[in-house]
Amino acid sequence: MNSRDRGWRARWASLPRLIVRAPAPVLLVVGVIVVALGLLIVFRPLTSLLLLAVYIGASAVAAGIAELLSPRGSRRWNRAFGIAWIVGGLAVAIWFGQRLDLLPAALAVLLIIAGVASLGDAVLRGTVSQRVLYLAWGGAQIVFGVLALTWPDVSVLVVAVLFGARTVVFGVSLITRGIRAIVAGGREDAAAPPAPPSRARRTWAAVGRYAVALLLVITAAGGSWLNGWLADGAPVVDAFYDPPAEVPDGHGRLIRSDAYQGAAPAGATVRRILYTTRSSIGDPAVASALVIVPDEPSDEPRPVVIWNHGTTGVARGCAPSLAGGTATRWAIPDVDRAVANGWVVVAPDYTGQGAPGDFPYLIGRGEARSALDAVLAAGEFDDLTLSPRTLVWGHSQGGHAALWTTQIAPDYAPGIDVRGTAVLAPAADPLALAEELAAPDGAGALLTVMVSWVLVPYSETYADVKIEDYVASGARQVVREMAQRCLSEPGVVVSALTALGLSEDEPIAVSDLTTGALGDRLADNVPEGPWATPIFVGWGSEDEVLPTVLQRRLVTQLCDSGERVMDWVVPGGHHQDILQPGSEVLPLMLRWSETVLEADIDTPEGAQRADRVFDTCPG
Repeated sequence: MNSRDRGWRARWASLPRLIVRAPAPVLLVVGVIVVALGLLIVFRPLTSLLLLAVYIGASAVAAGIAELLSPRGSRRWNRAFGIAWIVGGLAVAIWFGQRLDLLPAALAVLLIIAGVASLGDAVLRGTVSQRVLYLAWGGAQIVFGVLALTWPDVSVLVVAVLFGARTVVFGVSLITRGIRAIVAGGREDAAAPPAPPSRARRTWAAVGRYAVALLLVITAAGGSWLNGWLADGAPVVDAFYDPPAEVPDGHGRLIRSDAYQGAAPAGATVRRILYTTRSSIGDPAVASALVIVPDEPSDEPRPVVIWNHGTTGVARGCAPSLAGGTATRWAIPDVDRAVANGWVVVAPDYTGQGAPGDFPYLIGRGEARSALDAVLAAGEFDDLTLSPRTLVWGHSQGGHAALWTTQIAPDYAPGIDVRGTAVLAPAADPLALAEELAAPDGAGALLTVMVSWVLVPYSETYADVKIEDYVASGARQVVREMAQRCLSEPGVVVSALTALGLSEDEPIAVSDLTTGALGDRLADNVPEGPWATPIFVGWGSEDEVLPTVLQRRLVTQLCDSGERVMDWVVPGGHHQDILQPGSEVLPLMLRWSETVLEADIDTPEGAQRADRVFDTCPG
């Protein structure tokens, strides 16, 4: 081994070399402790992030000291990077230990510094194979440093696992050395200086360096390509959604409209609109929506269906109107039949999706105001006359929005006459849902994603809900990053992998989700009626997202309150497939909708007809 390789090893192995010279019993004890530490970091990466920060900081300080003490430490280049390593290590171990949400950025900076140092080593000296290896290693570290800044949530987990695995290997080596020293009957002395390597060994060493360099280049290139693919798949919010400096006074006022560029149902024209509304706390806001209008002329005012979409994510780019298939039957159940019936379908994005603002995820009044104001704004089209008769449909999160829409319509938009509300697999009770997911046999990885999508909007809407009260310090960055991705973009895979990696780590205080300010706000957003219009509830018996017990409980509560309810369970149905073409619940829901929309349910005869055909409550 030449001086160049010894200097490289000294940089990374100064601290371990001091430990391995300890007496055999000390080696055994330290080895066991180090293995336990490594396993803790691997299997509990976030709950042990403080420990990880100290460990990484100590390693960086040791690397800096080794750089300064090495034979090359007198050179300005090596002295500068030795000092940078020491300062960076102290910052990670001390300051970032108190701000673990900044740890991914700190790790990224350390990677970039190490990469630049390796590039400097490649320029200064060494054999050809060594220079190639240092060049590849430096470039790879810089690339992964940039990727760590781009994907901080998954980066911190990867780094944790790598450091943890390295620690376990080191601990096992200490235990092995200790056992061998005890068996040998004493302390294990330092190995004798190795003999000069033969020409064959030097050749194989060079081949090995080239192979490692090639692997580093392939890995870095693959990471860069994957990053580009994930970034290209993210939705882009265009200028249509940016509100002008001045908007019309009041809520439900049309700001602008233009043609929707996605697919349209046969015999219909789709436009997207920007309009005024009110936020969850009643402040003026702006929202966007799609309006689907039948092409067939009509002399009569057209009935309206409000379609409240299910969960797409909580970021601005998650607006359904940005996607190309939002107006088709794959996204809106039986939209073709609704168009054939001459109905206008209004599909709001809600505030904070498309248009800027706070997104009301499972925040009832914000969802409902966006929905009702979209109808009022569509009514300002010069070539469209809407009937007051309105149906409210919704799926999942949209089911929660639909119930709230019907509940506040008489006071918020008295000109809209809601005739019936149809909900599929509704997330009707956010508090009960949180209780189910937080149970010991709850949703695991799903809980992590759901908490990010609930907690971030709730903390942005309500001043008394704070993320730090419910999420471990190391997981806060992860939760915020998850909230920036949409179900429709490839980057959601990162959230899924991160959630799986955290499912056993318990970084979120699940026992506290339904208590404190968050519990109070979840309870505030449980719709309680009265609705005074027929309600249709459908769900799949194998729903993998929302516990079916919540749907049965909802129907029981509605019946006990005297509401007119029809419920239908799809045998073997899952959360999404119940609203796809071919679902057995859709024809029934549509016939129910046609009946409650056309029948005069305010008369004894109309109400009796609806009750006789569609009311399935006992008695």
